[in-house]
Amino acid sequence: MSAVETRRKMTAMYTRILELPKSSFFLLGPRGTGKTTWVRRNLPDARWIDLLDESRYQAYLADVGLFAREVATVPRGGWVVVDEVQRLPMLLNEVHRAIEERKLRFALSGSSARKLRRAGVNLLAGRALERRMFPLVPSELAGDFELERALTVGTLPLVWAHDSPEEALEAYAQLYLKEEIQAEALVRNLPGFARFLPIAALFHGQTLNVSNIARDAGVARTSVSGYLEILEDTLLAERVSAYEARLRVRERKHPKLYWVDAGIVRALKRARGRVSAEEKGALLEGYVHTLLRTYQSARRGLDEVHYWAPAGARDTEVDFLITQGRELKAIEVKATPKFSNAHLRGLRAIAPLEGLARRVLVYLGRSVQRTEDGIEIWPFETFAHELDAGTL
Repeated sequence: MSAVETRRKMTAMYTRILELPKSSFFLLGPRGTGKTTWVRRNLPDARWIDLLDESRYQAYLADVGLFAREVATVPRGGWVVVDEVQRLPMLLNEVHRAIEERKLRFALSGSSARKLRRAGVNLLAGRALERRMFPLVPSELAGDFELERALTVGTLPLVWAHDSPEEALEAYAQLYLKEEIQAEALVRNLPGFARFLPIAALFHGQTLNVSNIARDAGVARTSVSGYLEILEDTLLAERVSAYEARLRVRERKHPKLYWVDAGIVRALKRARGRVSAEEKGALLEGYVHTLLRTYQSARRGLDEVHYWAPAGARDTEVDFLITQGRELKAIEVKATPKFSNAHLRGLRAIAPLEGLARRVLVYLGRSVQRTEDGIEIWPFETFAHELDAGTL
């Protein structure tokens, strides 16, 4: 067995925190996050329908009834997996019927929510849950986790298992343009979108300025708005809205952009080698965001993720404000081994917010501390552990 095959086998052995739902569900996530591996492990006896199989895809395209006839052979209450379901959203009508009439359960995986929404996924509202698959988190990697590596090449299983992760990331970026964007004809101006990507990567963890991106990419402002929607629809990035706290200050309104993986960000910026000091802050903040979203999907313990910042205050901000029922918890992230009072400015400014139950500073030091006014200081490893344990 080659070294590459060995590492891929090792990666497939990582236990994901996502648990198999008991009823039909959509499993959405970017390519390379391990959706297919996870489904095969959890549903080894399910009827498998792979829409990346071109012959099968063409057969269903010519006769959608073929799908219905094949599914009809599955025992009542059995499982059916439809991999890359976004390629043929019209199958969802038959999925709906099979759920209703024969109580079949479907695992519907895909890397794009765009075509599914346009095809009317709402037909399955209440009949299929939605789960998301994200890059690997520390508890999944266990003893193999290294924060520096995670910030350098990301934690996509496809990349983490590769002997040359930087080359794998470059290939991933090209594959995204070719298969997700060009093949699906998501944009008319492919060169403009290609220019947009590295510029958008520079805004990882930053407040979005659509006008500046449009100017630098040489495209219309309306095009940039559409491109940002495509990033979200293909599950590579997400805009985080500002929280309207109704304190005695006017809050900032523009959203912040977070990519799903540090490695993708660096590949698009063509950054190689060790992470620079200038990069580390945004990359660490972005990884914390990915962890929050991962546990939000897998454990359903977090309701919403926002950020908070007073308008006009450049140095006063809270990176994440999460809601858990009626409680709010504020999280500030600093890529530094030591913290100072300046790092606590945002957490202190938000203290009067009604419902605020916890204020946490996540940093790269090793000491767990607590300030006199109740701010908790956690090393990144402590934060990851508390999140995994459900005790955040």
